[in-house]
Amino acid sequence: MATHTAAMPEETHRGSSPHWWLVVTGVLWILISLVVLSFDATSVVTISYMVGIVLIFAGIAEFIGMTVSAGWRWLHVLLGVLFIAAGIASFTDPFQTFGFLAVLLGWYLVIKGFAGIFLTISLHRDLPLWGLLLAISIGELLLGVWALGYPSRSATLLVLWVGIAAMFRGVGEIVGAFAHEGDLA
Repeated sequence: MATHTAAMPEETHRGSSPHWWLVVTGVLWILISLVVLSFDATSVVTISYMVGIVLIFAGIAEFIGMTVSAGWRWLHVLLGVLFIAAGIASFTDPFQTFGFLAVLLGWYLVIKGFAGIFLTISLHRDLPLWGLLLAISIGELLLGVWALGYPSRSATLLVLWVGIAAMFRGVGEIVGAFAHEGDLA
């Protein structure tokens, strides 16, 4: 009996560590979204730099997500490399990457939204907060379709899309961290 009790805190501590990272990255995403949404979209260069910072942070978050995720680690690595490369590209030539950033963000949100919808529906019995995660995934999908389908992408819309996407990601990671914490108890 004493051996079982002694092993429990170590397993709980080891299992809860990655979920703590989800809370930290979720809070950072929300802070980034608030900064982005309060930004005045007057300069294409400034917006490209700002989006570049967000993309590099997204790449780092994907590498952290790789350590938390039970499967699809290769996808996290691929997204991490793509995000960091796009972030660096937005620093090197901001005028050329401005339109590309809107398309990249749109496709990312569409794919992430579809994947999130599929996963939350298929795992709804195991996720206590699956309805909230499903709503976030639907929001990401709709935002991605809007970003891809809007004929005249302006600087203001790109800032809005990046800010809302960062907010969705932050809330989703925090909810996901607490949903996983329920699995450990």
